[in-house]
Amino acid sequence: MTAGLTVAFAAAGCLVAAALAPCQFLSDELAQREQCEDFLRTAELVSSQQMSGSKAVTSPWVLTLKKGDVTHRALWKNAQGRMAGYWEGWTYEIAAYLLDKHLGLGMVPPTVERVFRDERGSCQYWIDDSMSLRDREEKKIKMPQIKIFGWNRATYLQRLWDNLIANEDRHANQILITPDWRMVLIDHSRSFRTAGKFTKNLIFSVRSPDGPKLMSELPRVLVDRIKALDFASIRAVVGKYLSDSEIQAVLARRELILREIDRLIQINGEDKVLY
Repeated sequence: MTAGLTVAFAAAGCLVAAALAPCQFLSDELAQREQCEDFLRTAELVSSQQMSGSKAVTSPWVLTLKKGDVTHRALWKNAQGRMAGYWEGWTYEIAAYLLDKHLGLGMVPPTVERVFRDERGSCQYWIDDSMSLRDREEKKIKMPQIKIFGWNRATYLQRLWDNLIANEDRHANQILITPDWRMVLIDHSRSFRTAGKFTKNLIFSVRSPDGPKLMSELPRVLVDRIKALDFASIRAVVGKYLSDSEIQAVLARRELILREIDRLIQINGEDKVLY
């Protein structure tokens, strides 16, 4: 792990190694993720500050951690239960990262369990040198023309991901943009829903409340990995961080996703939907 690394650590098997340009992690970051996870678990706590305000409903803590000559920040949260009208769960942050790793998506920052102030919670690597999608919109920052294709594909991946985990709270503050216009997805404490509306319908689809939001183009390898998901494989990946009913709900959404992909293929042709 190097002191100068400011974006993130990569997932082994990240789809960027193939044809997926918008994947969060780059090839030179691939070997560092385990070191990052170890850093988050074991680095010395230097300082801490609790966040507050409208952008910090769960009142997380920003931790400054140090190990050897590396100092970096992390976001720690232990929200559990109903807050501001939503069910929150810090365990979902870890489950999201673990499932992202398994699928090779590479868009969720490293996240582990860590005890802070004698309480268990999730501890996520802080993404430096990034802006939120909301910042970009408010400041009217123009995306370079050459980055639009990759960003659009990253958006389709984000929709697929949030459909799979039933993230009911994806908004512009939770989509980060790196200096080279890669997408990073944070804040998954309102995911893995089990209610009927999250197992019978997709959040992002042709029927989205504010207009169609399709999974228009997807990498074949990711679709194949989603097809291969079953209860045993998900349990092996997420361990104690999801309940049986939460895993069953993921599998219900898996079926909806595959059905929607088949629909898009029938309309547009397989070569236009899968790459």
